[in-house]
Amino acid sequence: MKSNYSELGKYIREVNERNSDLAITNLLGVSMEKTFIQSVANLNGVDMSVYKVLKNEQLACKLMSVGRDEKLPVDLYREQEPSIVSSAYYVFEPNDKEELLPEYLMMWLCRPENDRYIGFISGGDVRGGISWETFCSLPIKVPSISKQREIVKEYNAIQNRITLNQQLIQKLEETAQAIYKQWFVEGIDLENLPEGWKVGKLSDLIEIKYGKAYSHLEEGNIPLYGSGGLMSKVSKALYSKPSVLIPRKGTLTNIMFVNHPFWCVDTMFYSIFKNEENGYYAYFILKQLDFEALNQGSAVPSMTTAFLNDIDVIIPNPNILNDFTSALRKIIKHKENLENENQKLTELNGLLLSKLATIES
Repeated sequence: MKSNYSELGKYIREVNERNSDLAITNLLGVSMEKTFIQSVANLNGVDMSVYKVLKNEQLACKLMSVGRDEKLPVDLYREQEPSIVSSAYYVFEPNDKEELLPEYLMMWLCRPENDRYIGFISGGDVRGGISWETFCSLPIKVPSISKQREIVKEYNAIQNRITLNQQLIQKLEETAQAIYKQWFVEGIDLENLPEGWKVGKLSDLIEIKYGKAYSHLEEGNIPLYGSGGLMSKVSKALYSKPSVLIPRKGTLTNIMFVNHPFWCVDTMFYSIFKNEENGYYAYFILKQLDFEALNQGSAVPSMTTAFLNDIDVIIPNPNILNDFTSALRKIIKHKENLENENQKLTELNGLLLSKLATIES
């Protein structure tokens, strides 16, 4: 270990408070993206008294499979009301918050270098896990408390902007959905459609194509999309015109409209618009569908070209579609600008995390 580093265990302590009185029912887990998520575990017959209590400014992590996943699932709990996590998690906090800020600790554990190091040291475990003792031996660089506050303030300023943009993106999406419903859902009678309108299939609007494998591609500046969104950037585009991206498996609700050259993985569909107006309209049709309810008999939801092509749609007359596209194009463009800004801000925060190791006290 470098001389200006210390072992993490010098600064933290494990907290092992149990939900013995069953007073807390909000059960959380931690995702690979290092965020708390609501647990979807079946709790029927489960003894909740053994679950661990999680309080404000405490952290929770899971040390199983960190080597296999090369990610440490960890997050800092920021809510005032306590929650609980499975006994498989470790709950911990700084020994002295005037020596190590919880926010700075979380930033250090979010560093990609930290994930890679954990993956390396876990190599001896068949499941890729590490012990609490090994976790406590991780190196950490702890500058002065004033420097920590400065770093956290800078990081939070960027993160707050990302959060604000995410809220604006959600509002824009809701506005666009409301416009779509007002024009094409509310008050529409299939038996008595307006003149020039007709019932058709989704295949009348767009052509569904399969994404392709990307392992042969080099790093570049073309966005690469998977079912969870942007994955990375590659050197080549699969398609260069506006398109709707549809996951084939898993989270089918994560449908994206992209207006730039891209590559999407082979677990995704992309679409070729029969014309521009059709593409914008098809995007909002797909966003309205309840894919989880439509899924038939599969534990993991999946989508097929046959199912997509056979979706019944109302096709308005071309003039209405043109007016709709004109109105929605501006909203989607603004939404895309905010998403691009968030991508750059996320990269900036990532750079700040990487530079923690070079900061002097």
